[in-house]
Amino acid sequence: MQRVVVSGSSGLIGRALVDHLRSRGREVVRLVRREARYADEYRWDPYAGHVDPKALIGADAVINLSGAGIGDGRWTEERKKVLYDSRILTTTTLANSLVDLDVTPAVFVSQSAIGIYGDRGDKVLTESSSLGPRSDFLASLTMDWEAAAEPARQAGVRVVHPRTGLVLARDADLMKRLVPIFKAGLGGPIGNGRQWWSWITLRDVVAAIDHLLSQEFHGPANLTAPNPVRQSEFADVLGDVMGRPSIVPVPKFAMKLVLGSEKADGIGLSSARVTPGALMEADYSFHDEDLRGALESLFQERESRGAPVGS
Repeated sequence: MQRVVVSGSSGLIGRALVDHLRSRGREVVRLVRREARYADEYRWDPYAGHVDPKALIGADAVINLSGAGIGDGRWTEERKKVLYDSRILTTTTLANSLVDLDVTPAVFVSQSAIGIYGDRGDKVLTESSSLGPRSDFLASLTMDWEAAAEPARQAGVRVVHPRTGLVLARDADLMKRLVPIFKAGLGGPIGNGRQWWSWITLRDVVAAIDHLLSQEFHGPANLTAPNPVRQSEFADVLGDVMGRPSIVPVPKFAMKLVLGSEKADGIGLSSARVTPGALMEADYSFHDEDLRGALESLFQERESRGAPVGS
């Protein structure tokens, strides 16, 4: 698989994935919404349903990573529309564009998220688990996100949905929010701290996507490490790795006051104990299975690069 088209290449996962694929000899084409400036770029306008047809001709794979940041801003109705349109319209545009090709790519990888399962307490979640209720904004959004790829599936393209968990990376949104709090000695459990956080390192995200490109796998694949942890344990381990205390609780009401009730329930207090069954069945070998080792690697990387985690 040599020619790979990527949308959302300027985001956290997109940048890392492009570098990863190129390091393995793949030709990577990037879809951009501004005017194309470089030889590897082609312009598209997903809100108008348009992709430069030259971008997709000869593609072996198309990877869709587009989507506005879930963690950015309060979830006003206007913001929720941005989150929705930036996922559903982009996916719909790409899926329909693939259908129009004389020769379709072998695979369409369209990003998804574990938010599709909703708040599930202690239940162990696999790819075959039931999905969250439509009343849950993130679950409903993600269901529609996956459904938007249906035209490509109907055209015979192998469609893969990486249901990605909490991504750990130096400049990931999660670390940008948590590290300053822990540096100040104010880290600790959120709510009762018993909610499950299903995490994965950035290097495993990109390696897992690459792995799925070369398999005959189709459908959803949970992109999470094999060992999810409760949020209180996450806080304890992060504090220990940073050499900072993790004893200051953040009450539910404070989270809801700062983020708004719906967003707090959706991204801070929600519990999803997700396991990567499909990846393991596809013989993927994780770089990072243990949270402590993963966080220690992040901070060692910080020291080697001279840039702080969460900056």
